Parts: sequence; structure tokens; C-alpha cells
Amino acid sequence: MSETALHQEVEALTQQLLATAGNRFQRDPGKVIVRFDLTGKAAGMAIFPARSTPVIRFNALLLTENRDDFLKRTVPHEVAHIVARRLFGKKIRPHGPEWRQVMQLFGAEASRCHNYDVSRSSRRTLKRYPYHCDCRTHQLSSIRHNRVLQGQSYHCRSCRQPLIELAESDQGL
Repeated sequence: MSETALHQEVEALTQQLLATAGNRFQRDPGKVIVRFDLTGKAAGMAIFPARSTPVIRFNALLLTENRDDFLKRTVPHEVAHIVARRLFGKKIRPHGPEWRQVMQLFGAEASRCHNYDVSRSSRRTLKRYPYHCDCRTHQLSSIRHNRVLQGQSYHCRSCRQPLIELAESDQGL
């Protein structure tokens, strides 16, 4: 099956699930934008922009590699987020009882995580740098480390002290 046909199948399933929820709850869950631009380890993601149409982003590589399970679990999972939030409000827990109720309606397993092989879709891992405060050692990513070098400061959430880079001699090398 071509990638385009697979994307069309996901979009059709999304519309079918939205219609199912609309019929069951007697309320239109509204429109949703479907994109296939997600990368990394996540299979799908529901986004709720302020005053705009919700977006579901799917990982095209994981969809292609796990077609059947993706259609059975991931697509309903993300659509259920849209439906639950639209019908029950934005203060609900992401995987709470309202979401589980919608998943049950869809006949899908209400699980939070997938078990797809993500070795081909994983993003790069950033180098970590040790920093310390009064209460412990922290590992800052290379992005935050470079910001520190440019004058940015970070503080520990627990003790509220500034994070200080550990000197190489302090790292036990």
C-alpha cells in the first residue's frame, strides 16, 4: 500500500471515529486537522491550539512499520483525546475516565504507551553536562549548557539555588 493511500486510510478512520462519537454523545466533536509530520519516539500527538482547530500529528514511519496495530490503537487513542476534551472540557486528565470512556466506545484498548520499535525513528540524543546545586547533581542538555555559556542561568526547582557547572576535576575523571 502506498504512503498516500495509508494516510488517506488514517484520515478516513479519524472521520469515522469522530462520527461514531458524535452519534453516541449526540454532539458534534467538530473538525480536526490530521498531519503526518511527527518524528521521534511518539506515535501520535493531539494538539489543542487556542481558538483554532485541533491537530492530530502522526509519526508516518511508525505508521508504515506498524500499520495494523497503529490503525487499531494509535489512531483511536489520539482521536479519543480530541473527543474527550471537546465533549468534557479542557480540565479533564489526558488519560482519565472520560478518555477511557471514549476509547471503550471505539472498541480500543485504553493504553497510554505503544511498544513499537523506534530505533529507526529516534531522534539524536543530546550530550549532557553535569551541574550541581546545594541539594544534588543535575544533567543539563548541550542546548542548556550552551545557553549558560552565553549568560543564561538556571536554578534548582527544589532548593532554588543556581546550577553551577561541575569542573572536570569534580566529576571523578
